[in-house]
Amino acid sequence: KDLKLTRKCLEIIRDNEFGLAIQTKSDLILRDIDLLDEINRSAKCVVQITLTTYDDDLCRILEPNACNTKRRIEVLEKMQERGIPTIVWMTPILPFINDTEENITSILNECVRTGVKGGIDFGMGLKLREGDREYYYAALDKHFPGMKERYICRYGNSYELQSPNAKVLTKCFCSICKDD
Repeated sequence: KDLKLTRKCLEIIRDNEFGLAIQTKSDLILRDIDLLDEINRSAKCVVQITLTTYDDDLCRILEPNACNTKRRIEVLEKMQERGIPTIVWMTPILPFINDTEENITSILNECVRTGVKGGIDFGMGLKLREGDREYYYAALDKHFPGMKERYICRYGNSYELQSPNAKVLTKCFCSICKDD
């Protein structure tokens, strides 16, 4: 942030007329919207934002060091105002936590409203590598008491933890994306 390394990289990209796809969870990208606009006009620029939950209280728990969902939606709006295409990554979708049809629908309706060009769904669930699993389970114990046991019972030590609602959520995702 303080060294403005991203800005320096964006300047090099702009000066060499390269295209850009950039992914973030941060509203700090707005600091560089002038460069993103220039890149988009000379080549192409796509800003990709991760949205995992529509609920800002839950967002603060799941992503404590990132800006909240409402602010990320404002970023999408500001990119749209500049004509900079946006994509939303919907990952991770956590079993028993944010894997509801209401959550997916709320996020996608905001995507439609703000003119998002596409959505990425890596499967309605999450992946847990060794090491990640221990960290995640500790976070579950801290924020969702009893949830770790539910995960262990359902998934054991699986790498891929698909939501029990995956089929319904994927159908919802596809339906809203096709209608738009």
